[in-house]
Amino acid sequence: MSLPCSPVTGAFTGIQWDPMQKLRLTQPEKLLLRSGEANPIDYTLNNAEESTAYVKVVLKVLAEASGASGPSSKVSHLKGMLPDDEALQMLYTDPMGVVTHYAITKLYDIIVCLKEKKMGGDVSIGATFYNEDDGHLLDEWRPLLRVLHLGGSGDAFAQRGAAYCLAHILMAGCPSQRFATNRSLKINHASVMEPLQALISWITSQLQSSSSSSLSLVTPTLTALMTCPEARKIFANSGGIGYLSRHLRSGNKGSKTSSATVQQLYELCFCLWTITYECNSSAMIRTTFVRDNAVHALVDLISSAPREKVVRVALSALRSLAQCTAEGSPSPSADSKKEVTGSTFLSEMIGCGLIRYVDQMKERQWTDPDIVDDLNVLHKLLHENFKEMSTWDVYLAEVQSGNLEWGFLHTEKFFKENARKFEGTNGDFSVVKTLVALTASDDEEVQSIACYDIGEFVRHYPNGRVIARSLGAKDIVMRLVDHTNEELQRHALTAVSKMMVSNWAAVH
Repeated sequence: MSLPCSPVTGAFTGIQWDPMQKLRLTQPEKLLLRSGEANPIDYTLNNAEESTAYVKVVLKVLAEASGASGPSSKVSHLKGMLPDDEALQMLYTDPMGVVTHYAITKLYDIIVCLKEKKMGGDVSIGATFYNEDDGHLLDEWRPLLRVLHLGGSGDAFAQRGAAYCLAHILMAGCPSQRFATNRSLKINHASVMEPLQALISWITSQLQSSSSSSLSLVTPTLTALMTCPEARKIFANSGGIGYLSRHLRSGNKGSKTSSATVQQLYELCFCLWTITYECNSSAMIRTTFVRDNAVHALVDLISSAPREKVVRVALSALRSLAQCTAEGSPSPSADSKKEVTGSTFLSEMIGCGLIRYVDQMKERQWTDPDIVDDLNVLHKLLHENFKEMSTWDVYLAEVQSGNLEWGFLHTEKFFKENARKFEGTNGDFSVVKTLVALTASDDEEVQSIACYDIGEFVRHYPNGRVIARSLGAKDIVMRLVDHTNEELQRHALTAVSKMMVSNWAAVH
């Protein structure tokens, strides 16, 4: 990630530390800040002791400037870059707002510089932000979290920068990242977990919004965090898979509420893909992928033909799901038939129509060899799984995916042969309930097919009219009779007629 410049970058050279009494800086601290401005950042971070001292001063500046009273009065509301003269004017009208942006910019520069230093060297993010004595995270980190929770409309620049810096600071303290830190430094990993949970909670709160601006606040940070296994697991346990899936569906160009940019779709897909690497070790995460319809979101994205880089990472995520196993982490449930494995995901993919999309995509010329490889693997797995599925299995997978398409599954012949199977293993007619729910889909073709299927169930299942009415099908489908879409209107009217007439064949 590259942090965009602050709107008041032009004011940074005009900052005078002596008059700013509110910051409560000591003389040595002011000297450190001036030294940091006069020298290249790499020189300032030359050794671990000096690096930590400089970081503590910058974090103190952020703590005193951001305060607890909410976002700054003027700077926090700026959207575009100000000319230098107007930026300098902000030093007089909103000095603490300018200083907050200065501190965030410096911290970002520090993080970038430390990331580029030799892995395992004496100067690193771990050596700089963790106490040498006990390995605990520096107490001075807390202002970064406070910036994230600024009241009102917040401060987008400060929040984006604070989240990114905090993510890298906390990841450096995770057990999986210990190879990147000087081995002589013993980091107390427990001191990281609570702040990491707090950061991820803020990210998920932003993902609850459907706006592109909320996405732009968190996707760069989330993309960085998802390279860390500990963060992936916390995010997945916090409902992250569902949030990502929902944004992929709403961000799809075919969606009526499309808001995400191509880059955001790529980042969302990348995050989902990285979480699939936890599937082999976590039954909960496998189950969550099923519960939150992640496969449906990924297949929908591929079907909308986005940019090649989005296709690549979406295919990689699907391949990873298709190949996952439960050997390392079986479900606590005693029922092995309910175990979620790659076969479960392949059935979902077939239900969503991925076979057709993969077959079509294999005919195209791709410049990326990873796409070709993923397509070949998915093509083989999907067709092998399809051969093992009965016609009813394929229908069930399609209904559960919510991605209904006209074809041999939606014909009189199919319903004649499979009417009894609509009872379900528990006799609860769950498939019919799902069809009733699909009559409220955003897709009018899906609504039409659901109406047709309900009507055919009524025709071919003994006492089907009574079952359909008891599930509320008649009243719900009746509302679609006056729909503006003539095709949907026709199927709704036909379905209602089948529910009202005892001998449809004679009438028809």
